[in-house]
Amino acid sequence: MSARFATLEVGQQIGTRTIDVTRQDLVRYAGASGDLNPIHWNQSFAEGVGLPGVIAHGMFTMGASVQLVTDWCGDPAAVVDYQTRFTKPVVVEDTTARPGEPGAVVEVTGTVGALDAERSTARIDLTVTYGGQKVLVKAQAVVRLP
Repeated sequence: MSARFATLEVGQQIGTRTIDVTRQDLVRYAGASGDLNPIHWNQSFAEGVGLPGVIAHGMFTMGASVQLVTDWCGDPAAVVDYQTRFTKPVVVEDTTARPGEPGAVVEVTGTVGALDAERSTARIDLTVTYGGQKVLVKAQAVVRLP
């Protein structure tokens, strides 16, 4: 592990991450997760049910966001709790005519929100935004550190 409990302070930033999302990412995630809902890959269907377009899976966004924490602490098994609330969808544009361009960009920032010396855990608060708006709120990961 790279993070050490004794070196942390509440309010300390652990880093930032930019997540470029494409529709191909969503198709891969759909296959891996078994969530084949067409709102995650079919523009006409998504708009037909009142969405602004194809949206990323909530769990895709949640999982991609916590990678900031696992990269920082150096061990995915150190995450002992992770939870959030979903507030806004991440709309992923079709960029197949513009290879290499993301259909959406999600920004993640992590900050130490609380420390528990008895358990050697740190609560990392994540700010997750798309288009300047929070898409996850109360995104909090608890990590056990040496």
